[in-house]
Amino acid sequence: MAKNTNDEQFKNVISHAKEYGFVFQSSEIYDGLSAVYDYGQLGSELKNNIKTYWWKAMVQMHENIVGIDAAIFMHPKVWKASGHVDGFNDPMIDNKESKKRYRADQLLEDKIARYEKDGKTDKAAQLQSDMDQALQAEDLPRLKTLIEEHEIACPVSGTRNWTEVRQFNLMFSTQFGAMAEGSEEVYLRPETAQGIFVNFLNVQKTGRMKIPFGIAQIGKAFRNEVIARQFIMRMREFEQMEMQFFVRPGEDAKWFAYWKEARLKWHQALGTPADKYRFHDHVKLAHYANAATDIEFEFPFGFKEVEGIHSRTDFDLSQHQQFSGKKMQYFDNDLNEDGKPYGNYIPYVIETSIGLDRMFLLTMINAFEEEDLSEGEKQDSRTLLRLHPCLAPVKVAIFPLTKKDGLPEKAKEIMNSLKLDFNCIYEEKDAIGKRYRRQDAIGTPFCVTVDHQTLEDNTVTVRHRDSMEQQRIEIEHLETLIASKVSWKNLLH
Repeated sequence: MAKNTNDEQFKNVISHAKEYGFVFQSSEIYDGLSAVYDYGQLGSELKNNIKTYWWKAMVQMHENIVGIDAAIFMHPKVWKASGHVDGFNDPMIDNKESKKRYRADQLLEDKIARYEKDGKTDKAAQLQSDMDQALQAEDLPRLKTLIEEHEIACPVSGTRNWTEVRQFNLMFSTQFGAMAEGSEEVYLRPETAQGIFVNFLNVQKTGRMKIPFGIAQIGKAFRNEVIARQFIMRMREFEQMEMQFFVRPGEDAKWFAYWKEARLKWHQALGTPADKYRFHDHVKLAHYANAATDIEFEFPFGFKEVEGIHSRTDFDLSQHQQFSGKKMQYFDNDLNEDGKPYGNYIPYVIETSIGLDRMFLLTMINAFEEEDLSEGEKQDSRTLLRLHPCLAPVKVAIFPLTKKDGLPEKAKEIMNSLKLDFNCIYEEKDAIGKRYRRQDAIGTPFCVTVDHQTLEDNTVTVRHRDSMEQQRIEIEHLETLIASKVSWKNLLH
């Protein structure tokens, strides 16, 4: 594999994503919209396959977890109860010269990273400690003081002429109703979890669910990030895959440990090297949590959170009980250790929350490879995506060797027999070698070539992406071969 710096690798992945139809800048013909992206024809397929993998692992493989699809618009009181109206803020600071807006904590984090890169570990540790204390105390003047003391300049203007630090609420708001007068202010949801909490009773009663049980959901969320960067890593419109697992009070530690281990196994089943993942256990916890950890992946720009596992106690259901006036209690008639019924209680919650877009980026980075195929003086290389076959946007490409002699007709006949079960692509343009290279670049695990021998004995050549090995098999065995490699059984046990 060709050696690239981390920055070069990341730039190459971004370029590759656009060139092959995975990710486009939103509204690109109008110069784009900041931190908003569209998924192209291959990106949408890969994204859907990641969703399917998560949904099967979370819902289909667990008898006590069900899925819902809650609305994006919710009653404004939901966000008052959840604390988002009053507390969902980022510390914002503007540079007076460039008129650019920044998150104060991110400016400080960038400075910490530069200190560490320069070997000034003591300074980095001290600044980290000072920043953490200021954030925890919501001491905005102290954040500005730290920016000034460490001589942090605006990346655009190079000046240190800063405004005061102020809180910036991340929720998008809009008007709900047909008339300007009398319309109600509502919010685009900043997370999908609250749709699960407000449907707790509906799901529990209609599904006859017994504690412990979970509710899963995949959906869009929206955050008006002060500064969004690193491609699709941090966007203003993004997608989450969340599961809230409701447990008895006192059993939360056991289930937190269970889901922490289970979620890491889900990630590693895709074949990602184990040293690319790590847990980051939170020392400073949100006021509603009694335990929290992040599963972090080593991106080219460092270890960053991909998934969070949080023990949220009974905070969410208690808040909605208080603000709605509806009892959110569960009647548990099973027996405890003393042989007595558990009775009524508000369940505790273990949350697993994964950013789908970050998982998409992780998958692309992990699969992207520039392979040197040179032999002696003959220079050759290929770019490929070593995607797990289950996640590959296209499972099989079918090529007629030439555009004549009945080969295209035979190739299309084979494609028609496979396309109901597998996402297929047909291509007849260019030499066969170039067609192989294009399929390598989009991660297609199998290429099937139809030649003149096919017309004689009903056999085809199957070329394998990773090894580039070719094998001759009968057409009637094609479906079995492909199915054995792209089956979800290879990932889910």
